[in-house]
Amino acid sequence: MTLEGKNIGYVFTGSFCTFNKSIAELKKIVDLKANVLPIMSYNAYNLDTKFGKATDFIDKIENITNNKIIHTIQDAEPIGPKNLTDIMIIAPATGNTMAKLANDIIDTPATMAAKSHLRNQRPLVIAPSTNNALSGNAINIGKLLNMKNYYFVPFKQDNPISKPNSVVFDASLLIKTVEYALEGRQIQPVLIQI
Repeated sequence: MTLEGKNIGYVFTGSFCTFNKSIAELKKIVDLKANVLPIMSYNAYNLDTKFGKATDFIDKIENITNNKIIHTIQDAEPIGPKNLTDIMIIAPATGNTMAKLANDIIDTPATMAAKSHLRNQRPLVIAPSTNNALSGNAINIGKLLNMKNYYFVPFKQDNPISKPNSVVFDASLLIKTVEYALEGRQIQPVLIQI
């Protein structure tokens, strides 16, 4: 399946350590001639961290996509009613965002974008990046894995010795996951051994 001409929502949430990896995949998607609508959670849009300044990430994402970033609940809500997206990607998807989606808590631009998109029964791709995936958030990942229209980018423990509960998505499989999801299939295996 080709991504050319597909309308793709691409959401960034606050796992800042994976932003550069995610932005590299975003650029590949744009290079495949997809139309990308960028979206950021409040934290992703506003916080400067040791991984970079928010304004630098914003500029980079807007320059790659040639679109302004949606960063408010009000601007995210029309995504579904206006049929703006064929598929949506949340990369990185924090434990906080996954927990909210699993429990239908819609209080950020990221979760509103996802909810609005899902109303059209279209695929939502989750690329987990969180320090609590194999502890408190495991139940929420399990819920999402069993919910209709949710697809996961394969993930693995990123540092099982010093961060045994932490997982991160395999960026090299993001585009393939999107292609599978557009066909209604979950790429396998979801959990990668290191």
